[in-house]
Amino acid sequence: MTGGRRAVNLEARGEPFLWGMGGALSLGVLMILGFVLLIVWNGLITFYPKPLRVVHLKDGTRLAGEPTRAETYKPPAQRLESLSPEERDRMRERGGLAHRTLYRIGNYDFYNEDFRWVSDYQVERWEAPREMVFVERVEWGPFVGVVQALTLGDTTLTGEAALGERLHAAQAQAARRRARIRRIERGEIGAINHRMEKSRLTLRGVALKAGEDSAAYRQALARGEAQAAELDAAYARLAAEAAALKSEDARYTITLADINGREKVQALSEIVRIYPANALNLFQRMGVYASRWWEFLSAEPREANTEGGVLPAIFGTFVMTLLMALAVAPFGVMAALYLREYARQGRLVSAVRICVNNLAGVPSIVYGVFGLGFFAYIVGAGIDRIFYPERLPNPTFGTGGLLWASLTLALLTVPVVIVATEEALAAVPQSLREGSLACGASKWQTIKYIVLPKALPGIMTGLILAMARGAGEVAPLMLVGVVKLAPELPIDAYFPFLHLERSFMHLGFHIFDVGFQSRNSEAGKPMVFVTTLLLITLVVLLNATAIFIRNRLKRKYYVGHF
Repeated sequence: MTGGRRAVNLEARGEPFLWGMGGALSLGVLMILGFVLLIVWNGLITFYPKPLRVVHLKDGTRLAGEPTRAETYKPPAQRLESLSPEERDRMRERGGLAHRTLYRIGNYDFYNEDFRWVSDYQVERWEAPREMVFVERVEWGPFVGVVQALTLGDTTLTGEAALGERLHAAQAQAARRRARIRRIERGEIGAINHRMEKSRLTLRGVALKAGEDSAAYRQALARGEAQAAELDAAYARLAAEAAALKSEDARYTITLADINGREKVQALSEIVRIYPANALNLFQRMGVYASRWWEFLSAEPREANTEGGVLPAIFGTFVMTLLMALAVAPFGVMAALYLREYARQGRLVSAVRICVNNLAGVPSIVYGVFGLGFFAYIVGAGIDRIFYPERLPNPTFGTGGLLWASLTLALLTVPVVIVATEEALAAVPQSLREGSLACGASKWQTIKYIVLPKALPGIMTGLILAMARGAGEVAPLMLVGVVKLAPELPIDAYFPFLHLERSFMHLGFHIFDVGFQSRNSEAGKPMVFVTTLLLITLVVLLNATAIFIRNRLKRKYYVGHF
């Protein structure tokens, strides 16, 4: 007792611990929200067209580009010595700090750089002329400058006549011509090459089975030569058509000039998008913004993955995650069912559970090494020897591919499904099992009609966690099938249509490649944010679908709280 009041032991009261736990929860939520908002904001503004500036420097030079970001920095001492007394005094007032802006100058084929920092003390003035255009090209990245001339066959336009609707109509027609050339070279000529390769493999298969001195080999050789003559004629016809289109395409060009007057003659078909950045109204900016998003979601990458689209990566991520879920669900559920419902509980089962829990902590790269060694080099090589001997020594399944990547991630995530399924099975009341057995049902009938339906929501929870982890893994995929660039989807018109043995692109690896392996980190930074936003959205959609199914199952089989 002190002053008539009883001393209170804070450890006996829950308020301090409650405040501590609440504060930790709030901090965690704020960190997650901050991260998500950073990704969403930077991802959404990536494709919005920015104005172009022409910056006049005090040394008499000029540069033009998009201002991308600004920062305050401390210039080196030797730089300060080159400044005028007035500028040094102003910097001393700011604590020796200067302000600078990063401009995306483009024109990599001229300058060998995409971005350039410009400090405020270097700038004499800047302006935003309306005639400046931003040109997105198939190669060499963007071009920043002005349109000097537009050549449409035998007609050459200059000045304002080279801009406007006529330019956009000619560019759209050139894009269709480029698409037709690509269809010929990749599609139709690709189909001829496929038939030639199939004929060659058929002949080699006959040689391996019957020998080159057999009558069957001579018949196959005659058929192959006849087919080759037919395919050669078709190839020559398509090659002539492609050459004619390319010759016609060379007559439609645009002459561009940078801010210093250096000219570049560019084929119109190599222009992806062109617009006067400083003369756009809001609706035109939103049109450019929407067209860039559509290209991002529906096209293949270009310029070392820093521009263009990510459709192959979207497809690869979705199919790999789906195959992984289809593989991990049955094996994980069956293993958990045996451990919980059939196995005699004892030291051996406890040891197995400990091993399963430990597997969840194994580094993912170890699974990648195992997947490459077991699935690709052992299982895949065996498949090649049995089913594809005519293709050897070139591997078909004996190397990394979509199938082996999915199975490797299934092994990586199966401990999560086993643990979650066991917890869900244990939560089913024992009275339900006893009631079913008392009514004459067998053990399997009890599991099938009573236990599994009640445990399905918990099983779906484990599958959701497995999908979320598997969709974001990158390290094991680098060993078992993912590649930097695979513009062609692993799907075509030839049986089996979906080719699981092929390499593929993945959004997670795409982020790693653009962020850490591109020739210019600044050029890749916007694509990192927007691809991360897309990957998060894809994972959320996959999880939302699984959560919707889980909630439907909960409502259908709800029996008390478990």
